[in-house]
Amino acid sequence: MKKNIVIVGGGTGGLSVMRNLHRKRKDVQLTIVEPSEKHYYQPLWTLVGAGILPFEKSVRNFKDYIPSDVRWVKDKVAQFQPESNQLISEGGETFSYDYLVVAAGIQLDWNKVEGLAENLGKNGVCSNYSKDHVNYTWEVMNHIRGGRALFTFPNTPIKCAGAPQKVMYLAEETFRNNKIRERVEVKFISAGTSIFGIAKYRAFLEKLVLKRNINTLFQHNLIKIDGVKKIATFKNVETGAELEEAFDMLHVTPPMSAPEFIKKSPLANDAGWVDVDRFTTRHNRFSNIFSIGDASSLPNSKTGAAIRKQGPVLVSHLLADIDQKKSNQKYDGYASCPLVTSRSTCVLAEFDYDGNPAETFPFNQAKERYSMYLLKKIFIPFMYWNLMMRGYF
Repeated sequence: MKKNIVIVGGGTGGLSVMRNLHRKRKDVQLTIVEPSEKHYYQPLWTLVGAGILPFEKSVRNFKDYIPSDVRWVKDKVAQFQPESNQLISEGGETFSYDYLVVAAGIQLDWNKVEGLAENLGKNGVCSNYSKDHVNYTWEVMNHIRGGRALFTFPNTPIKCAGAPQKVMYLAEETFRNNKIRERVEVKFISAGTSIFGIAKYRAFLEKLVLKRNINTLFQHNLIKIDGVKKIATFKNVETGAELEEAFDMLHVTPPMSAPEFIKKSPLANDAGWVDVDRFTTRHNRFSNIFSIGDASSLPNSKTGAAIRKQGPVLVSHLLADIDQKKSNQKYDGYASCPLVTSRSTCVLAEFDYDGNPAETFPFNQAKERYSMYLLKKIFIPFMYWNLMMRGYF
């Protein structure tokens, strides 16, 4: 009898795992729960927001990646019932499973910054994290003629932790190309303690911001936006003191958290993420449940490249269970962040759980290289659509 595997989420994690399972095994029945009819390759939004690529390059029809013998449920999950191996959709349908894979992504909490939702897409307030407003980033970036351009980083985990500064480097370059750089102050304001968490790449980036005359302010979290007056208010994460900063361009990285239906479920840990073992991706309390990607409690940087390493581990352990065997595969925390620094250069940061570089190429990757820019712009997207989203990790 076929094992019934239900996958929640049709993003990078859910879709790649589903396709990999479908490619490897015919003795399973696959169901994927995903409400959206579009699939987005969000890493490209850095380049869309800089006017380098059109938005259309980042989107495909979800149906084009679903095999005919896979059931696609166009709905959201309302409730998990792991004790009975069931979940209930918002439409009221109950699904039973032998194995459950949760890859529901991360929730963007626009409403947690006062005034953000009302001003996003106008008054110079932009964000590459919004599919509906990413083109506005380029509009603001290319039309500003002076003043101050602020780039924020929140006090929560976020997907693609390098994205908040990638847009800044591309904006700074745009200001130079438009012959207005001397009239624009560029400032990175982060709730974190440094510009990057991994020492090797942090050392390079600290030199880069000095070289390009970019000001930085750390341990300050964005809490309020007045779009009409063009004032952004930040709170010192240590003292609680508030600071107002004027802006002409404000690129916001919103606070993020686990999706609400996961936070309130039996699958969640105290922080709201799906509670899994950091090495195997298996749930710590329900052995037939797995999770990867942004919704999981895996303590790595939340990137698509991390899923490329998490996915094979998950599939290995799940299929070993079906075959009543044991897998020894482990996920080491690998994550990758292609830090685009201009329209022709990129620094490819790769690292593991311990913060050690885990570099792919036989050269020092903590340098700006044209080859890494081509990797980011052309080769990785090609591999994403044609290999990873076809089940080849």
